[in-house]
Amino acid sequence: MVEIRNKNTGDILFSIEAESLYGADLRDTELSGADLSQMDLRHANLSQADLSYANLEGAQLQHANLIGANLAHARLDKADLTEAKLSDGKPFSAAILYAACLHHAKLVAADLRYADLHQADLSYADLSNAFFQNANLHQADLRCALLRGAMFIDADLSAVDLRHTHLCGAHFNSANLMNANLSEAVLGGVKNCQSATLVGANLTRAVLVGAKLMRAVLQEADLSHADLRNADLSHALLGGAHLRRANVAGADFSGVELGGVIMDFANFSQAKNTDIPPYKKNLR
Repeated sequence: MVEIRNKNTGDILFSIEAESLYGADLRDTELSGADLSQMDLRHANLSQADLSYANLEGAQLQHANLIGANLAHARLDKADLTEAKLSDGKPFSAAILYAACLHHAKLVAADLRYADLHQADLSYADLSNAFFQNANLHQADLRCALLRGAMFIDADLSAVDLRHTHLCGAHFNSANLMNANLSEAVLGGVKNCQSATLVGANLTRAVLVGAKLMRAVLQEADLSHADLRNADLSHALLGGAHLRRANVAGADFSGVELGGVIMDFANFSQAKNTDIPPYKKNLR
């Protein structure tokens, strides 16, 4: 028999006649504050379960069903959620991970569409090829996370911390990255790295100091008031992008076609390798 106990009081919250929780049916179960650390929950069905404030540190959750589960404030440090389903792709039915701790967690190819991850700690997590379309990541901490091939289309990443992240092949089309910090983030230009795509992304007032944006696709992106100091934008696609009042001091624009870029009141005097058409006005 497996007994699931409260992490603080030791009270039994749920028991099941089995040797482990592998493949267990825990749908709609009240497990708030449960101690599930290091548990084998692979292929378990935890849909609609209340796991708020639960301890799932180091838990094995590969292929688990967490659709609609409440994981607010849960601890999932070093947990493995590879290919876990936290969404069925429909609004209002995805998992809630508000302020959850997923530090060093593994969420490779996990389905997090429409999930609520605002203020979650995903620092140092492996989120390669994960699906975050329409997810809420407002003010989430993604420092040093591995995000190769992750899908953030239409996601809310406002005020998110993406410093030192690896974003090769990630898709941010139409994503909201207002006030996000992408300093020293890698979005292209390194070996075996497909450049990131940010078509129509909102990067207003985003910080991209020292970011590697080589060959990144930024067409129609809004970089108004963005801080691009010392960023490498060589050969990036910027057609239709807005750089109004952006700080581009020390930024490298080698091979960038600036004819279709809105540059009003941006100071390009200290930018590198710019080929600015003579008809461009209102530059500083």
